[in-house]
Amino acid sequence: MVYDSATAVETDTIIRTENTSIYYGDFKAVSGVNLDIYRNKVTAFIGPSGCGKSTVLRCFNRTNDLIPGCRVEGRVTFHGEDLYSKDIDPVQVRRRIGMVFQKPNPFPKSVYDNIAYGARINRYPGNMDELVERSLRRASLWDDVKDKLQASGLSLSGGQQQRLCIARAIAVEPEVVLMDEPCSALDPISTLKIEELMNDLKQLYTIIIVTHNMQQATRVADYTAFYNAQEAKGGKMGYLVEVLPTDELFNNPKEQSTKDYVTGRFG
Repeated sequence: MVYDSATAVETDTIIRTENTSIYYGDFKAVSGVNLDIYRNKVTAFIGPSGCGKSTVLRCFNRTNDLIPGCRVEGRVTFHGEDLYSKDIDPVQVRRRIGMVFQKPNPFPKSVYDNIAYGARINRYPGNMDELVERSLRRASLWDDVKDKLQASGLSLSGGQQQRLCIARAIAVEPEVVLMDEPCSALDPISTLKIEELMNDLKQLYTIIIVTHNMQQATRVADYTAFYNAQEAKGGKMGYLVEVLPTDELFNNPKEQSTKDYVTGRFG
């Protein structure tokens, strides 16, 4: 990894991977990732299909644990604590590191109950109405749904559903929000709203986004990590090429393969 150590001195690291490799059975899907994620910044993962972007993203909140045969080697730390220690409860990891998926997936419940769901499971001791309103406001959805909180979350438009999913994720007060191509199923106007929302939310949360849209990375990300893949026995093996401040990665990358990718000469 090409690494800007001067920036690291100035910025808090919240998640760190150290020589992290991810396997599906005997197949090494991602090899040797060394990466720092900084507090209250947006970090974008870009790269061609099959390079391991989403696989790395999912290892941060142990969603990969739900895939039979998947395992992680190396270290993934959160506030310096090994996320894969046998003493760590994956459920608590997922509460502190939330996830928003590619396709909006509201629960078949009311708007209100979508937001309240996680808080109820975690026995939230505060005022639930206030939590629901605060979460919807943070997701820039309150004005759209304040008069139909008992309507089904499935009745909302696609962009509203995705903002509902973001509101649901932040209702349990995570520190980090993972977003796996959150705009790929949305129209341009809804995409713009989600991007504006990310810029607002990073004041409160650390955000990591996987995107195939390089223009989106330039609009929303403080840092961008470029992943590539090489042929390996059993399929493509992904690896991290470099991570830099976004402007630098797109305008003055250190690696030729990054330059080829961001200028469209990749292939």
